[in-house]
Amino acid sequence: MSNERDRLLNISKEIVATYGNIDTRIHHLGKMELPSREAVITVLNRLQEVIFPGYHGESTATETGIRLLVEEKLESVYDILKKQIFRALHHSVHVHEDHCIASDSNAEEFTLQFLASIPRLRHKLSLDVRAAFEGDPAAKCIDEIIFSYPGVYTVMVQRIAHELHTMGVPLIPRIMTEYAHSITGCDIHPGAEIGESFFIDHASAVVIGETTIIGDRVKLYQGVTLGALSFPKNDQGEIIRGLKRHPTIEDDVVIYSGATILGGDTVIGKGSVIGGNVWLTHSVAPGSRVVLERARNRVLPPEVAAK
Repeated sequence: MSNERDRLLNISKEIVATYGNIDTRIHHLGKMELPSREAVITVLNRLQEVIFPGYHGESTATETGIRLLVEEKLESVYDILKKQIFRALHHSVHVHEDHCIASDSNAEEFTLQFLASIPRLRHKLSLDVRAAFEGDPAAKCIDEIIFSYPGVYTVMVQRIAHELHTMGVPLIPRIMTEYAHSITGCDIHPGAEIGESFFIDHASAVVIGETTIIGDRVKLYQGVTLGALSFPKNDQGEIIRGLKRHPTIEDDVVIYSGATILGGDTVIGKGSVIGGNVWLTHSVAPGSRVVLERARNRVLPPEVAAK
């Protein structure tokens, strides 16, 4: 037993020694706490109860009761989110990402500004839910969509995260969208600009990059990628950040499963339909139909297949 203990102590020392001598620092010690992932997830859960009351968490049938419930949830979200935003702002200043002063007053203003956006977010999400119902013949009712559709959940989280991202809150928006990614398989960056009545059918393996712009009434199927074509670099060989790297999808576009559309200069014109497994790195005019030429199946007879 003593020998095992000694070995564990030596292993611990070797691990701790790596904290100071590896090329990329992957520890955060002796500094102010970072935002808590668990606290951010709690905020999402409570916001979901406010945005879709009666579907998640407690429910009440009276107007007075629902008002008191919303007040209670908002106070809880305010307390948690304000603390996490303060930590995120402090971290941002520490790593010189911006010159914002991390203060309680800034965190309070960001939090209140975000909470004031919830009526507008609910309006957008109501249109997203309606788009899901109208776009999926398998949907039996609105309730089914709100309860169970991963695409609707992912879009809800992205719209929340985008609001915070637009305000300039660091770290927290990405924690939110990566949490949604982890449970739905749908990866939408909080920086993506998404119009009204947006629907992702099935949701799995969808990737939407940071600088993507999506218009109104757009529908995507599973496995769609709206990504970057290349990453321009400066004279030092470092990636130039902040450029438009991802495509623009105009209104009323449908993109079928497995399609890949790349590039910041790529524009998919209004009303276009992009077929399954299409690979696009250039713009198409409004009203276009882009399909992959049918591949020819080759059927091997049993005696050949067995070889």
